[in-house]
Amino acid sequence: METNQEIISDLQGLVNIVNDGKEGYEYAAQTTESTELRAIFEKYAAQRAAYATELKDHIAVHGGHSDNEEGGILGTLHRAWIDIKQGLSSKEYAAVLGAIETGEKAAIEKFDACLEDYADHADHIELLQRQRTGILEALKEIETYHQRLEK
Repeated sequence: METNQEIISDLQGLVNIVNDGKEGYEYAAQTTESTELRAIFEKYAAQRAAYATELKDHIAVHGGHSDNEEGGILGTLHRAWIDIKQGLSSKEYAAVLGAIETGEKAAIEKFDACLEDYADHADHIELLQRQRTGILEALKEIETYHQRLEK
C-alpha cells in the first residue's frame, strides 16, 4: 500500500497534467482564428481549471498542498503542448488538433496509472474516474473535429 505522501504525490502529478492541459487549451483559444475551435478550447480550459481545483482540495484532505497553477515539466505531455504552440503559429489546425490528441492520450494514461491502484486511491476513485471520463470525452470531440478537417 502506498503511503499518504505517495498518494499526495500521485495527485500532485495529476494537478500538473490538468494544468498543462489548461494552459495548452488557453493558448490555443487565444491564438486560433476559428470561433468554433476557440469555443471548444475555452470549454476544456475551464474544465481543466475546475479539475485542478478538485484535485487540490483532495490533496488538502490528505494533508498536502499543491501551489501549481501552471502545469509541470512532464515529458510527453509537455512536448505535446509545445507542438500545439508550434502548430498554432503556422495556423495548421490539423497539426494543433493532433497535438491536443497526443496530450489528451498522455493525460488518460496518467489517470489510468492512478486508477490501477484502486485500493490506494479508494477515497477519491470516483473523482479520478469522472475526470478521466471528461478527458476522454474531450479527446473524442477533438478527434471528431480533426476528422472533419481532414475530409
